[in-house]
Formats: sequence, structure tokens, C-alpha cells
Amino acid sequence: MTQPGSPTLSYKLAVLVFIQNEAGEHLLILRNKQPNLGNWSPIGGKLETGIGESPFECAARETREETGHEVSPADFHLFAMIAEKAYEGQSHWLIFLFRCTKPIQALPPTIEEGSFGFYRREEIDGLAIPETHRHALWAIWDKYRDRFVALRVDCASPGRLVVETEQITPHDKAQVGGVS
Repeated sequence: MTQPGSPTLSYKLAVLVFIQNEAGEHLLILRNKQPNLGNWSPIGGKLETGIGESPFECAARETREETGHEVSPADFHLFAMIAEKAYEGQSHWLIFLFRCTKPIQALPPTIEEGSFGFYRREEIDGLAIPETHRHALWAIWDKYRDRFVALRVDCASPGRLVVETEQITPHDKAQVGGVS
């Protein structure tokens, strides 16, 4: 239900794909486009809802399109679902985070969306990355990449990110229903 006087924002569905090479380095893209222009990010994109594309199909498609890495939906582990409210005041996002279980062999060539680099996890916090990635996304990777977590993130208040855990699998009694 929309509160009186509050604007209605569109809801977008997207995936982010975390891919590593054999050395365990993360493949990131330096984005040439919005969202996250000028920042390093995992690859990803919007679901093609008009054709009924599933999040797993989208992860495989985006991985092939952006990197040339030959994968199928079976090569992915869904480790998080994040409902972001009012991201940058522009829209709501439902984002599915995937870990690609098939390592990528080489750095992909530059594409229209941006150029690529491999980074060790400890290097990523020192890169130009979106603030939501700095304060939430990479912590989610660190803690849940082999599990599953559903989160709700309220981005509506400038400078204040409120993250609430909705579910963790397998069950973690200390986190379920509480604020992480």
C-alpha cells in the first residue's frame, strides 16, 4: 500500500553474478553505464520478463553475453535475494545474487558496458564501488556465498542503509527475523 503523498516507484528485477578465476580472484566490470557508472561491480543485468526468463536463465545469459564464458543455469548457486526499496530514489529492485560455480579462465575483452579486471577479495574494498556494495553486498558474499539469505534493504533515507534479514538457509537462529 502506498502511503499518502509518497511517489510510486517502478520495480526492477535483476541478477548480479559473482565469478572467480582458478586463483580465486573476482571478475569485476568497471561500468561505463548507469547504474553504478564509474564503479567496479560484479556483472549482471535485468531479467527479460516479457519472455518469462527465470533468474537462473538470466544469470547464464548475462554471463555469456558480457564475458563469453560458456555456462548453463546449472552452473550457478543462488546465495541471496535482496529487495531494495528506493535505490538512489529512482526505483525499487529485486536482485538475485549468484555464485558461478564454473571458474572463468581469462579476462574478457572490453565491452560497451565496461572493462574487466580480476581482484582478490581483500582488494575490492579499496576500489571505487557503489556504497551499497561497500556496506552490504560484499559482506553478504563473505557470509552467505555457500548458503542462502533473503534480505530487505531500505535505501530511502540518504546516508542511512537499513538492512533486515528475512530468511537464512540453513536456519541460523541468531539471525532469523532480526536485523543483521
